[in-house]
Amino acid sequence: MSDQIKFIVDNLNKEPFRKNYNLITFDSLEPMQLLQVLNDVLAEIDPKQVVDIREEMPEQTAKRMLSLLGILKYKPPGNAADMSTFRQGLVIGSKPVIYPVLHWLLQRTNELKKRAYLARFLIKLEVPSEFLQDETVADTNKQYEDLMEAFKTLHKECEQLKISGFSTAEIRRDISAMEEEKDQLIKRVERLKKRVETVQNHQRMLKIARQLRVEKEREEFLAQQKQEQKNQLFHAVQRLQRIQNQLKSMRHAAADATPESLMKRLEEEIKFNSYMVTEKFPKELENKKKELHFLQKVVSEPAMGHSDLLELESKINEINTQINQLIEKKMMRNEPIEGKLSLYRQQASIISRKKEAKAEELQEAKEKLANLEREVSVKTSQTREYDGTEVLKGDEFKRYVSKLRSKSTVFKKKHQIIAEFKAEFGLLQRTEELLKQRHENIQHQLQTIEEKRGISGYSYTQEELERVSALKSEVDEMKGRTLDDMSEMVKKLNSLVSEKKSALAPIIKELRQLRQKCQELTQECDEKKSQYDSCAAGLESNRSKLEQEVRGLREECLQEESRYHYINCMIKNLEVQLRRATDEMKAYVSSDQQEKRKAIREQYTKNIAEQENLGKKLREKQKAVRESHGPNMKQAKMWHDFEQLMECKKQCFLKQQTQTSIGQLPVQ
Repeated sequence: MSDQIKFIVDNLNKEPFRKNYNLITFDSLEPMQLLQVLNDVLAEIDPKQVVDIREEMPEQTAKRMLSLLGILKYKPPGNAADMSTFRQGLVIGSKPVIYPVLHWLLQRTNELKKRAYLARFLIKLEVPSEFLQDETVADTNKQYEDLMEAFKTLHKECEQLKISGFSTAEIRRDISAMEEEKDQLIKRVERLKKRVETVQNHQRMLKIARQLRVEKEREEFLAQQKQEQKNQLFHAVQRLQRIQNQLKSMRHAAADATPESLMKRLEEEIKFNSYMVTEKFPKELENKKKELHFLQKVVSEPAMGHSDLLELESKINEINTQINQLIEKKMMRNEPIEGKLSLYRQQASIISRKKEAKAEELQEAKEKLANLEREVSVKTSQTREYDGTEVLKGDEFKRYVSKLRSKSTVFKKKHQIIAEFKAEFGLLQRTEELLKQRHENIQHQLQTIEEKRGISGYSYTQEELERVSALKSEVDEMKGRTLDDMSEMVKKLNSLVSEKKSALAPIIKELRQLRQKCQELTQECDEKKSQYDSCAAGLESNRSKLEQEVRGLREECLQEESRYHYINCMIKNLEVQLRRATDEMKAYVSSDQQEKRKAIREQYTKNIAEQENLGKKLREKQKAVRESHGPNMKQAKMWHDFEQLMECKKQCFLKQQTQTSIGQLPVQ
């Protein structure tokens, strides 16, 4: 135990904890402080655990730590029956429970960090089978499993890349190859620039190409952003559906509640609360008091040294031996009553443990229910903020649905009536257009018939009569003619009309027959036109399909034709190369020296020999130049000095000549 504490203290004093503990100060920590130390270690493994336990309920702290320890695959010492003891010790901050946990965590911190990181992505969310019947939920679950498998493969590849390090020689080779490739690309770019400079408006074309590339990149970015927004919208819709389903189930549960079920639920809650008040809480309070008394006793005693600890350990060992001896004596007595009592005690302890476990499960379920109720209240407040109405429940929702159905049926009927009116209006409008067109055609035919019969102007005369009658009425009203004039004019007009009617009577009979025939022909024309329209539509669709097929076949033909020409060119190039290779082999293998000299290899060998001889001569010449370089430079310097001396003498001579020319004696 002392080695375990020493190991824990040494690791807590190192990075990243830096607690500055010693054995005494660490052993004197209070349960809350010890739990905070354990929480700090768990937070180092999983950053989500950064919590101040003073601001958290003890049950929530224990639940959070137990879930993380389960993910990290920590196995508490002892059998499965001691799980409740371990959980209780974790809640109260018991040293015999927390010390082994700290020792186990600090031994393998890096490994547990990796396991906690992977657990966030690889712990599978169990979906009930009844929910998987929905296609959307099944597709989402399958997508979730595929993403999990993809994460596994990517993580393995990442770990392999971290493990496999590249050597410096390989990196240098890669760098040299990349530099060579860079030089080649620079040369290629220069060649392309020279080639482009000869083209007209190359700057404008380069600018347009640059803009095209930028727009393509922007298009790809926008497409990616659009896909991300679609995914976010899809996830948001799925989340909304899940929340709506949860809300619906909760409303259904609230709607189906009866007084009997409510009474039963209240009785169960009363039993649970009475058990918590009468049995569980007093036990926990008693344990807390004992622990507090023990801690006060430990605090009141003076600090113990190493010798005191050894003495206590020896006393503990003696007491353990005495306990073992007493147990052996008891077993040797083998009293049947005590055996029966031990059996009953064991059964009672098992039942009490089960009861405590069920109570804890019920407490967790109540906390979960409270969280769900809070979420429901938040969602209802959000919906009230969105549309300003409250969420309907139970019978109100049913009445609203029935009212909505009745309104929907009325709406459908009204919509159908409106559609019928619209169809009838369109039909009447079309009929009006056809009647107007038919009237115009009849008027035109009537004029042609009047011209053929020699009574052209009958319809015009009738219109004129109507116009004259209108003018007559106007004139009568305006000028107030006498009744005699009006009667005479009426007689004249009636006589004229009767004459025209008698003349047009046979033509009107023929016109009636022609009108009937025109109606029949119009009906037949409409039928033929509808047949023609349907046939034309079918032919048009077939023609578009055939045009698409022809277009596809033409493109395929062009591709095959270009591929054919490309293959022919490649074959010709290969044939030329093969012919050159065979000629070279024949010339090289031939026994004729004249033919052999024509071989490219012989020519290259001859050129290489000539270049080597030339290089040899140039090296000899270079050697001679190097040997004669010093004397030649000395001689050149001497000639340069001689040239300066002669130039000086020339200047002196010229100066002397100028002086004699002005009457001065030359200096001897």
